Amino acid sequence: MLILGIITGLIILVLLVVLHELGHGIVARRNGVVVEEFGVGFPPKAWAKKVKNSLLGKNVLFSVNWLPLGGFVRLKGEYDAADEKGGYGAASYWVKTKILLAGVLVNWLTAVLLLSALSLSGIPKILDDQFTIPADTQVIREPLQVAYVGQGSPAAQAGLKVGDKLLRFNGAEVANPTELTKLTAAHKGEQVELIYNRGGIEYEVKTTLKAENSNDKGYLGVSTQQREKLRATWSSPIVGVVSTVQFTGATLAGTGQVAWNALTGFVQSLSFDTNAREAGQKELATVGNSVAGPIGILGIIFPQAQAAGLEQLIFLTAIISLSLAVMNILPIPALDGGRWFTMTLFRLLKKPLSKEREEKIQTAGFLVLMALVLLVTWADIGKLFR
Repeated sequence: MLILGIITGLIILVLLVVLHELGHGIVARRNGVVVEEFGVGFPPKAWAKKVKNSLLGKNVLFSVNWLPLGGFVRLKGEYDAADEKGGYGAASYWVKTKILLAGVLVNWLTAVLLLSALSLSGIPKILDDQFTIPADTQVIREPLQVAYVGQGSPAAQAGLKVGDKLLRFNGAEVANPTELTKLTAAHKGEQVELIYNRGGIEYEVKTTLKAENSNDKGYLGVSTQQREKLRATWSSPIVGVVSTVQFTGATLAGTGQVAWNALTGFVQSLSFDTNAREAGQKELATVGNSVAGPIGILGIIFPQAQAAGLEQLIFLTAIISLSLAVMNILPIPALDGGRWFTMTLFRLLKKPLSKEREEKIQTAGFLVLMALVLLVTWADIGKLFR
């Protein structure tokens, strides 16, 4: 299951990046900029062929490369200062803006389409104020899912595992976490019967609840979560668009909060005050647990989503596509938003953006991004071992 999840995640990530790059290429061609190469994955090349006529123009080199971590589009005269005919640099400011932001738009629209389709079976509710049209909304509550099992607890002795779905307790259906708490309190110290679902198969076990709850871990020794889905019919396209807007805002807010926490944690960790330094180190550890890089996404998130079912996998794909759009619009050098910001800033300052200067700016941004990726990857490895 882990290997299958990794392969599925890799295919989806590559597909989302290829769609992103395809957006750049199509808009470039429609605005007179020559597309020289469209690659899946990163060099070294495994296969390449020039196509006389294609969606991206004439004599475009299509390549498949050995590093399956995304894709790229190579345009003629890619530097802002280039002036050769048919090159990116010779295009107008507005055309450059459209080309740079086309990939962002494609990823954002992909999220809209996926969420619109998913709303027909039910979009997971992850925001308190998540958009719905009440007249066309059905709230679906899934069975209670085990989120934590205490070591040596009655639940552990019964063989319960994280991810199991609790169906019945002593013959009574368990509708929500509050009801489970009441039932376990009413039968504390007694032997009870549990029926749960694991991988589509129902199991029946018996265990004896604790007689007291002095450690506040509950008489059964589990914590549970309950997912809610919001299903729509005719309003699906509207729900898809507005939900994507809401998730975009939440992603931007979350990204800003993580960046702020990382900055304050780093500053505190350099303090001479022991308490402040420890607080900063804890903050940085929290930040590390709240973000995921390629290993975390492929090795943890996608396998879990695939195990949860097709709907969860589609939802995760939509959220990652949206995240790609949000990250690429940020004014970070080496990303689309960073290239647009740099180009715009130099135009406002009325200063020439030479090839050498642009290379230095984008290279610096790329090195910072790679350093962050390495840090997050190191944290992901720790998560895998845990």
